Amino acid sequence: MNKEKIIFTDLDKTLLTAQHEISEENLKALYQLQNKGFMESVMLKIGSHVKMSGKDMLLGSAKEAKSYGANVFMAYTGAPQNTKRKDVSELKIKEAWEYMQKNGIEDIIIHAPYIINLGNTIKPETYEIAEKFLATELDRTEKMGSKVMVLHPGSHVGAGVDAGIKQIINGINNVLSRDTKAYIALETMTGKGSEIGRNFEEIARIYDGVKYNDKLRVCFDTCHVNDSGYDLVNDLSGTFEKFDKVIGTDQIAVFHINDSKNPCGAAKDRHENIGFGNIGFETLKEIVYMKEFENIPKILETPYIKDPDNDKKSYAPYKFEIEMLKQRELNPNLQKEVIENE
Repeated sequence: MNKEKIIFTDLDKTLLTAQHEISEENLKALYQLQNKGFMESVMLKIGSHVKMSGKDMLLGSAKEAKSYGANVFMAYTGAPQNTKRKDVSELKIKEAWEYMQKNGIEDIIIHAPYIINLGNTIKPETYEIAEKFLATELDRTEKMGSKVMVLHPGSHVGAGVDAGIKQIINGINNVLSRDTKAYIALETMTGKGSEIGRNFEEIARIYDGVKYNDKLRVCFDTCHVNDSGYDLVNDLSGTFEKFDKVIGTDQIAVFHINDSKNPCGAAKDRHENIGFGNIGFETLKEIVYMKEFENIPKILETPYIKDPDNDKKSYAPYKFEIEMLKQRELNPNLQKEVIENE
């Protein structure tokens, strides 16, 4: 099927604002054209966490992402709670990328499993497993065609922040080399328990100790940043100014866009659906549409909506949340509509 391309000009000065940006009203109109199939757009890189399982594996992940209206997605290379993994030859990588290219999906983000804890100095055997598994996961990330693997830095489990950071640096140094192709994106954390990465300075210290730190990047999680004490709602620009001063905003490789069930500084890490938490829709929308980050993937990790009539059932909200962000309007009936459309 032939596809027509639309080129926009602004001869009558009605498309762009005085600051040479597309106005919010015009953006909504463009998205309506896109949603009706009249045009394609890469104005927003947005997707969600998706599953990878069954016979289709990565191809199934891509199909799930497509069903949500996403053009990027994030997945684990296997179950996040164990080290059991299928060989990469069984993941249908080639078929997945062929499908992605036909359906406008541009990137894959890989998330390292939570069982990797490079910060553990208390149990050497736990650390050794973490380091070896991290190397394996990074290799799988590259073979799957991803450029970014998100990693929770680790927890010091009582040994103290300094000991934990030193151990994390040691582990990353033993894994990264000059020839590493994929980035390790250190995720901003809440500070729950003994987590490291609860502030920008702790992540910067890891950067400072890693030999090939040009292979490092950051995953900026909005819920985690809120819960760790940075006030996104009342001081959004100030928060990013702090990040830029300590690490550099050019180091952000991916955003996790999540609302939070908790007030700022709670250090608890409980995600909420977009617009239904303490960060709120307007702040999250502002982050999603920051011009500086327009080419950076935004990944939703919001909770499934529980079926009120069946405790064993819950449904992915991502199709509706992605559409809501594309339209730039909060849908107060989102949770109800998710259930009704199942």
